[in-house]
Amino acid sequence: MASDKHGIKDKVAGKLKEVEGKLTNDKSREGEGKLQKLKGKIKDKAADLKEDLEDKRNEKEG
Repeated sequence: MASDKHGIKDKVAGKLKEVEGKLTNDKSREGEGKLQKLKGKIKDKAADLKEDLEDKRNEKEG
């Protein structure tokens, strides 16, 4: 199974929970969704940073 290094699963699941919370007027579920979505965004940024650092390292070596 492929890894989710860009946090796509967390972003999608978080958005679904957030919408569910809004529809059911469940602030706790809505907040849980927002946090999970944020977790996905952080994973995405971390993966981008890692790729940028690897590219720079390869440029120096090459």
